Amino acid sequence: MASHGKNLSSDSKNGNVRIASIAVATPPYTVNQSQAEEFLVRAYSDKLSKKNLAILRKIFAHPSILHRHVALDDLNGLINEHPDKRIARFTRWAVDLSSQAILKALTPVGLTPDKVSGLVVNTCTGYICPGISTYLIEKLSMSNKTRAHDLVGSGCGGGIPNLQVCEDMAKGTDDGVIVCVSVEICSATFQMADDLSLVISNALFADGASASVLWRRSEGLELIASSSYYEPESRDDIRYIYKNGQLHNQLSAFLPKLTGKAVATVVTNLLKPRGLTPKDIQHWAFHPGGEKVINAIGDELGLLKDHLQATRAIMAKFGNMSSPTVFFVLREILDNRGIQPGEWCVMVAFGAGLCAHAFLLRASE
Repeated sequence: MASHGKNLSSDSKNGNVRIASIAVATPPYTVNQSQAEEFLVRAYSDKLSKKNLAILRKIFAHPSILHRHVALDDLNGLINEHPDKRIARFTRWAVDLSSQAILKALTPVGLTPDKVSGLVVNTCTGYICPGISTYLIEKLSMSNKTRAHDLVGSGCGGGIPNLQVCEDMAKGTDDGVIVCVSVEICSATFQMADDLSLVISNALFADGASASVLWRRSEGLELIASSSYYEPESRDDIRYIYKNGQLHNQLSAFLPKLTGKAVATVVTNLLKPRGLTPKDIQHWAFHPGGEKVINAIGDELGLLKDHLQATRAIMAKFGNMSSPTVFFVLREILDNRGIQPGEWCVMVAFGAGLCAHAFLLRASE
C-alpha cells in the first residue's frame, strides 16, 4: 500500500518499536457538570467571592465537558477528606484502574501479564513508596524479574516521557513486551478555596488510566521519533504547589497562549528534521487541557476543526484526566476513524514544567 505524505526511511523490517495495543479504564462513578456545580456551590459558596462564584457558574455551563469519572462513591466524600484516607483512596484506585487497563491492553494481542518484561508507571496525583509498579506486579502475578520504573512529577504531559522510556527499554530486548501505564486520581488532589486556579481545576479534572503494550514485532503503530521541550521560566504558570502539606493546582491565565507556543515549538522540532509539516499529518492526538488551550494549539499549528475532533470528543466525555488523557484520544482515533497503513499520527501532551512532548507515529504497512 502506498505511503501517505512524504517518504521517510523506515526500519520496520528491522524491528522498530511499535505500540501493539492501547486500553483505557475509568472509575464507574460519573458526574455531569451540573451535578458537580451544585455540589461545589452547596459545600463551598461561603468560601467564594461573588466574582469567583459567577466565574464558577459560567465555567460549569460551558458545553465542552459533559461529564467526568471520579474515584468516589459520592462527591460528599471530598469534604474534609483526611490525608491518610486520601492517599489510601489514591493507592486503591490507581492500582485497580491500572490493572484493568493492562489486562484490557494485553488480551487483544494474545498476551498475559507473566509475559511482560518491563513496566513503567507515571503519575503526578499521589506519592507512595514503593511505587504503583510493585503493586501491579503483585496484583497481576507478573514475573518478579520484571524491570519496573515509577515516574513522578511530569504532570499532564507525563504519558509521553513514559512512552519514551518504554521505547528505550523495548530497544534493549529482542522480543520483550513493555507496558506503559499512565494513571491519575486527580480527585485525590481536590482542594477548594477562593482561588481561580482551584475553581477552574474543579471544572476540568477527572480520574482515569491508560496502558499501552510495546513490542518489536511488525504489527502496530510504529514509534518513529519523539521530541520534548521545556520552558522552566514558565513553571509557575502550571504546577502543583504545597499548602499545609497538601497539593493545590496552580494555573495561569496566560496558559493557553504559553501552551500554544510550546506545542508549536515541540511539533516543529519533531517534524522539520524529517521533512514533514503539520499539513502532512493525517491524525492528531492532543492532550485536552481545556477549550481555550485547544483553540490556541489549533491556531498556532493552523489545524482544521476536524484535526481536533478526537481531542474535543474525549474532553466532552471524560474531562481532563491529566497524563493518561492523550492515550484516550489516540484510542478514540483508532476506534472511530482508524489509522490506515502508512498514515501519520502525532501525539502531543503538555503540562507542569512548563513542558511539551510530541511523538510521531505511523501505522505499519
